[in-house]
Amino acid sequence: MQQLFYARACSLSSVILAATLQFAPALCAAQGTVGGQAGSTLRDGQHDFDFNLGTWKTHIRRLLNPLSGSTSWTEMEGTVEVTPIWGGRAQMEQIEATGSSGRFEGLTIFLYNRESHQWSQTFANSSNGTLNVPAIGEFRDGRGELYDQEVYRGRAILVRAVWSGITRNTHHFEQSFSADGGKTWEPNFVAELTRMEGGSRARVPSGASKSINHDFDFNFGTWKTHISRLQHPLTGSDQWSEYDGKSVVHEVWGGRASLLELEADGPSGHIEGVGLRLYNPQSHQWSLNWTNSADASMAQPMLGEFKDGRGEFFDQETYNGRAIFVRNGFQNITKDSSRFEQAFSPDGGKTWETNWVMEFVREDSGN
Repeated sequence: MQQLFYARACSLSSVILAATLQFAPALCAAQGTVGGQAGSTLRDGQHDFDFNLGTWKTHIRRLLNPLSGSTSWTEMEGTVEVTPIWGGRAQMEQIEATGSSGRFEGLTIFLYNRESHQWSQTFANSSNGTLNVPAIGEFRDGRGELYDQEVYRGRAILVRAVWSGITRNTHHFEQSFSADGGKTWEPNFVAELTRMEGGSRARVPSGASKSINHDFDFNFGTWKTHISRLQHPLTGSDQWSEYDGKSVVHEVWGGRASLLELEADGPSGHIEGVGLRLYNPQSHQWSLNWTNSADASMAQPMLGEFKDGRGEFFDQETYNGRAIFVRNGFQNITKDSSRFEQAFSPDGGKTWETNWVMEFVREDSGN
């Protein structure tokens, strides 16, 4: 749950307004992003990915050596399950497929930004538990195109993701690379999807238990959540805001990942966010990835692990123009309760100031 609700609405220094959704659009407009009258001229695309919801059978073709002149492809068969978040303004997509080249399992988070009127797509592969660079774009005339820039084999390239041929029960997905600034595109991942009526969740691949870490199992379920937020971190302030709400934590990949959905209200406003926790079987660490619905973009991940029943996760960020360390911690963990704290350090970790506290109490002990 990285950076929590001091997450960036436009920058991390916008901490207070970013945490309360009703103020975030005005803040972004003031800082030059799309908003106000400019934003009103853009089409509302928050339902563009509604077609994607459900369970799908998929046939996948993957180019083995992109941008090499290769024409060797591998083929896979699998399933895709897509579930809504934030009433459809976000989605989680789970993919598993098997072919001659082995088994593939991935997860995608789709987020709609109400200010830019664009979608972002962020992908993670279960083999490394790391989110890729987000692709960003929009739908026009029933076709979705999202783009990003990445480094492939040491060279900067452009990446394009396209959804087309969309009907209620079928659609086509295609990923392409461009090594010449978008003049030409080479497809390297092509999927044909057909809806499975009454389909079930994608299966956990055989042998996956070897890479499962159970540190976050305590968090699965539905929780009453009380939040305390320090209004002005690193200023000597002792003014706190209080919120009450609910958190729901879903198991993903058989426990190798989990998705937290949080919604809470208080005198300072409304909070709505999603936290994706991913386990890296290579480093034996977790990454905590956070987004709030004010800006709908995944922020920099927190990295860390659990020891002696306590989880600690760290990163370095810029806050009010200065580099600081950020620490997230899970403690006091029982079957029906736990505590989360976020703290900032302006002195290289010598001292820490807690600025965000969440107390979780299980809503239904049967969950």
